[in-house]
Amino acid sequence: MSTAQKQGEMISTASRQLEEVIANAMKKIGTKSENVICRYLPTQSGGYMHHFTLRKMKHHAPEELGEMIKTFIINAQKPATVPPKQRAARGSRKKKDQIVLTKSDIDRILHMARAIGDKEVIRKLSPKKELKHLKRELLSSIRQNRVETELWNAYAENVVHQPTE
Repeated sequence: MSTAQKQGEMISTASRQLEEVIANAMKKIGTKSENVICRYLPTQSGGYMHHFTLRKMKHHAPEELGEMIKTFIINAQKPATVPPKQRAARGSRKKKDQIVLTKSDIDRILHMARAIGDKEVIRKLSPKKELKHLKRELLSSIRQNRVETELWNAYAENVVHQPTE
């Protein structure tokens, strides 16, 4: 018998034993899902084991996984779930120096900028339109004999700042 065949038999024996250990653990916990076992297995980084890690260990380190399951579930008097790892709250990575403005706030500032004629603020706060939409609106206003300086300024600004191809 070659070494490859011996290793194959050892792996299959280890995986069969691991399946039995997992089945016993599932029975002790009272679940039908293997993923629930993860909540009873702690990790070095804190919290419980991720179900992807359980799958990886099943194939790459079945002996180690079997020992963990025996220690924390099967041999434990009363298996206890591991509290989840503390994670940062959602939105906690937002920059603290940024001002959050609502759409109504921006509209009010834009209205004040138009009232005093601050073209720079108007340009920065005005919603950006595509060149083809600006052309269409500009032609429509010309056909209707309306003069819209804001529209013309937006068109001119767009043409000036458009990347050349």
